[in-house]
Amino acid sequence: MKKILLVAFGILSLCALTVMGFLQFGAIDMAADKPHSPAVHRLIEWAREQSIARRAVGIVPPANLSDTERIRRGAGNYDAMCVNCHLSPSIENSEIRKGLYPTPPNLSKSTTYADAERMDARRFWIVKHGIKASGMPAWSKGGMGDEAIWDLIAFIKIMPSLSVEKYRQQVEASDGHSHSSLEEHKAETKDGSSTTHSHDTKPYSHKQGAHRHD
Repeated sequence: MKKILLVAFGILSLCALTVMGFLQFGAIDMAADKPHSPAVHRLIEWAREQSIARRAVGIVPPANLSDTERIRRGAGNYDAMCVNCHLSPSIENSEIRKGLYPTPPNLSKSTTYADAERMDARRFWIVKHGIKASGMPAWSKGGMGDEAIWDLIAFIKIMPSLSVEKYRQQVEASDGHSHSSLEEHKAETKDGSSTTHSHDTKPYSHKQGAHRHD
């Protein structure tokens, strides 16, 4: 038995050294324009979804996600913070999205999910905490509070039903990129007092016009 264990340990050690050598010589192509093999992609996707599902279990969406005020506030933040990667009814693709891997989901299109409440909780967790090595930031680290994140989720829920014109109207009616009133972030000034930092810009439009690189 001891001999068998030693042989097994030797095989595992050899495998570990082989993998380390493989990595040491840069054999894995980390380029964003070189996709994983289908098997590796499915494995990573499965691991990601298992991780999110486990951590989103205790998240309970607020009962008023259909509230028009929530949706109005969420529209401006979506247009300022999310549209370049996750698109809108007026934008079919973007320069940055084309270069990201994995490709961010198009949130302007309807998605099928058996449990709507779990989908809301899943989206909340992703927006708040981000996803490693995907380009999806943890917006809470940038100063976005939970209530503002739920506003964003409220808007994302209804966005697939919006026309281009309705989307524009929602954004123009919003406060733009503004979530500081929901979570204030204080910065120390030279005299020791504090001042709140906020994003208070008005909505802006994203146009798919000519784009030049000089």
